[in-house]
Amino acid sequence: MLALVMLINRAGSMVLPFLGVYMTDHLHFSIENSGIVLSFFGIGSVIGSWFGGMITDKIGEYKVQSLSLLLSVPLFCLIPLFKTEAGLAGIILLQSIVSETFRPANSVAITKYARPENITRAFSLNRMAVNLGFSIGPALGGILSAISYEFLFFSNALAALLAGLMYIWFFRKRTRLAKQKARNVKEAVVIKKENSPYQDGKFLIYCFFCMLFSICFFQLFSTLTIFYKDTAHLSQQNIGYILAYSGFLIVLLEMGFVQLAEKYFSLGFTMLIGTFLCGFSYAMLGFDYSMVTLVVSMTLLCIGEIWTLPFMSTITALRSGANNKGAYMGLNGMSFSIAFIITPYIGTLIADKLGFNTLWIGTGVLALLIAAAFYFIVPWMLKGKETTKEIKYSEE
Repeated sequence: MLALVMLINRAGSMVLPFLGVYMTDHLHFSIENSGIVLSFFGIGSVIGSWFGGMITDKIGEYKVQSLSLLLSVPLFCLIPLFKTEAGLAGIILLQSIVSETFRPANSVAITKYARPENITRAFSLNRMAVNLGFSIGPALGGILSAISYEFLFFSNALAALLAGLMYIWFFRKRTRLAKQKARNVKEAVVIKKENSPYQDGKFLIYCFFCMLFSICFFQLFSTLTIFYKDTAHLSQQNIGYILAYSGFLIVLLEMGFVQLAEKYFSLGFTMLIGTFLCGFSYAMLGFDYSMVTLVVSMTLLCIGEIWTLPFMSTITALRSGANNKGAYMGLNGMSFSIAFIITPYIGTLIADKLGFNTLWIGTGVLALLIAAAFYFIVPWMLKGKETTKEIKYSEE
């Protein structure tokens, strides 16, 4: 049900891919000003991840997810009312903060409802829902934006409302039962106070390398499509086919590949091979960009993503305590949000000044160093906890 709610919510996330077009085509903003406005989405994502993690530990993941989904509804409806750069930047910042509080709370809910031995597969199922939703959303967005941009925003609001109502309907009773169980346990057990993740030096180092990995990986959403169009000379249709292929491949392979890694690999080695494959997929574009190479590169990138991103959440859950999972998930989410702000600027700057070949080879070299760092940092940070069975819950 968590994955289904995520699917509905992300299928409704059709606004973001078309915000740039909406600003330049409909509001007649300059490309530079459109980019500045879009950067406020990334800033809001950082704030939302931090705030969502903090309040999840205080009021619980149920209230945070419910409020995030329901408050997003009026904010999506308000976006078309703002016609200036400053006004639109402000409402996008607010909407991003509200919507991004959902993510750390959702991650905590996964660790709460999934069995310990299935935690990585639970995160993978959720990521499959995100990928499938992002495949559906832009397709719907293209149809709706052709009719009316206002209709696009209202449809996004409707999707958030449906996801919120479904979540509240299904989890309201289960949350009450969980609270009663927790109260019964607290009467017999003294819960120790746990440290903030912001004081956890090892975890901060881990999050720093997660941010570096994200800067490499998020080229997918910024410079890679520019490279496809300007250097590889692909049509818009063929670019769409490759991106759709990546989403389909992840949905098809993720659960099986995650099970394979859980069965045969340690967490450190899984992160090593996943990060290496992502870097290699970009580096090979520095030497050839025929259609065959582009497809092979995207295939390796998808496999590397499968063996990296779900396990980052698992490692975060393992490192956190019983009562500060939200803060840990929020801090880890901030590493992705910061990368989301940095990546488009750095990637386009390097491509413009030094060329795409330098960008792709440099990305591959950086990813190789990050892969080696993960291999040593993960077991050092977890102190040998190489299994998700080590996760402890407050209910225990």
